Amino acid sequence: MLKDIHSGDDLRALGKGELTALAGEIRQTIIRTVLANGGHLSSNLGSVELTLALHRVLDLPRDKLVFDVGHQSYTHKLLTGRLEKFGTLRQKGGLGGFMRPDESPYDVCMTGHASSSISTALGLARARDIMGGSHRVVAVIGDGALTGGLSYEALNDAGHSGTRLIVVLNDNAMSISRNVGAMSAYLTNLRQSTPYRSIKRGIRSGLSRIPLAGRGILRALEKVRNALRTLFLEDRFFEALGFEYQGPIDGHNIRQLEKVLRRAADCPHPVLIHVVTKKGNGYAPAEEHPDRFHGVAPFFVGTDAGQGEQAVENGRIMAAELIDMALRDLRVCAVTAAMPTGTGLSAFAKACPDRFYDVGIAEEHAVSMAAGLALAGMRPYVAVYSTFLQRAFDQILTEVCLQNLPVTLLVDRAGLVGSDGATHQGAFDLMYLGNLPGMTLAAPRDQRDLRRLLQLSLSMEGPMAIRYPKDAFDMGPGMQEGGELKPGEWELLMDGHDVMILAVGRMVELALAVSIELNGKQLSCGVMDARFIKPMDEEKLFQVANRVALVVTLEEGSVLGGFGCAVMEKLAKAGVQVPLLPLGIPDCVIEQGSIDQQMEDAGLTCRQVSERIRERMLELFHGDQQD
Repeated sequence: MLKDIHSGDDLRALGKGELTALAGEIRQTIIRTVLANGGHLSSNLGSVELTLALHRVLDLPRDKLVFDVGHQSYTHKLLTGRLEKFGTLRQKGGLGGFMRPDESPYDVCMTGHASSSISTALGLARARDIMGGSHRVVAVIGDGALTGGLSYEALNDAGHSGTRLIVVLNDNAMSISRNVGAMSAYLTNLRQSTPYRSIKRGIRSGLSRIPLAGRGILRALEKVRNALRTLFLEDRFFEALGFEYQGPIDGHNIRQLEKVLRRAADCPHPVLIHVVTKKGNGYAPAEEHPDRFHGVAPFFVGTDAGQGEQAVENGRIMAAELIDMALRDLRVCAVTAAMPTGTGLSAFAKACPDRFYDVGIAEEHAVSMAAGLALAGMRPYVAVYSTFLQRAFDQILTEVCLQNLPVTLLVDRAGLVGSDGATHQGAFDLMYLGNLPGMTLAAPRDQRDLRRLLQLSLSMEGPMAIRYPKDAFDMGPGMQEGGELKPGEWELLMDGHDVMILAVGRMVELALAVSIELNGKQLSCGVMDARFIKPMDEEKLFQVANRVALVVTLEEGSVLGGFGCAVMEKLAKAGVQVPLLPLGIPDCVIEQGSIDQQMEDAGLTCRQVSERIRERMLELFHGDQQD
């Protein structure tokens, strides 16, 4: 049936039984694809009926539909001509895991991060009003995204504006892990309110006794229900912001959803429709463990997709060390922004529940709150993915760095991250953290180094950031753990007389492979573990710069404004003249694919780096001959 759906008209021609069958087919398609490719499973299974109802009511793409994050847009993709390519989901050159305008005119904007949909939708609605348009604008946002402050800025502005806008709140009591905070409790109260549930049951019972109840009677009774709901439910949060509140609505009842959506579509003012769905609906393992099946690696149906948003090994190593530190020092506490499982801090939460804080999707608040903890004498550790920490740049500067507070940022998923694609690459943390005053910025070469840096952080008197990748990076028994680390100290791993590679983080392993490759071709190449990006080990830097023909910087971050640029500036300021070859992620978008594919796209494979160094050395050699 799905192969015959090409537009909203095709959907509107289906009867109730056919819609139910189509929903089942969509779920099977999503499960089959995600088990092969990985992806976001629970959120998409929970929003099938809601998406079907939206497509039946709206005139897409004339009307504008914005999914927050976009991790629940798989059904939308299947209904908009992308069925044949759906098997390429999250693969190199294939369909993206989020909304992308370059894929389809049905995708209004690029998405990937939470809490921004209402802002975008309000901009679209205001532009429509200015240009005399009449189309509808709808934002679909999850209750998890309502823990982000940006959503409230948008709600406040949209309600005040009075412009025609529909916000659909998809309430499944989850973001990735279970939601936290006052808004979650508020929504739970709305869902479970005894007076409201009693009113609904009473009206349904009464309607069942009225033979052939007409549309007028039905609407009158619904108005009574809404009035009584307002009377019995004292909280009127969304109404206070300027929205007409409708709900809670069963998010798996397509007919009921359509009825409410059509009514909202005619409203001349902002409307918020509160829809209650079940994350993972239709697939029992995902229903039972929606957090494990939020974002998953490829798996077999019927098995535990434990690789999803579970912590990768680096997170477990970090959490285990942090727990040991916390058991020895009562000042140690941990903060995360809706990522306790993915960062590994769920283990810390179990071991030290009174010193663990999940603040929801609120990275700015996480950092500012950590600053308050530090001001009171605590030693807070803030674990956030690199791509999401970008949101808190202002707070890192003003709240932490300018006050020189001992807040340690644990920058997870730094560097290239694979199939989540462009919006999730951790390519810029070296750039924005390395420019902050007083910041100590370090990158461990492997998991043993990660533990050593964590131990060091406890003795730091100011801010520190430790960045580490998504994939495990254990270099094996051949790379032994050194002694106690000192801030700013580099480590010479292999000496060389022609070339010296200054490698950052897990690029140390690549640098050693390149060194072996070049030494086998009669080019003496050394490797320096430049684990501290800031402050630098100036003594070692100047020593090697004054005795080699070429210095190479190798980083898994943006080459613009990153470690290489900082080395160049340091050498120039000291008057040290040596050719420098900065290698890292180039000034372009690195699209989805495997991490190995992305490394190749960035020019960061052993073969590519070796060739770049040999080419540069040949240029220098020929230049010397001409002189």
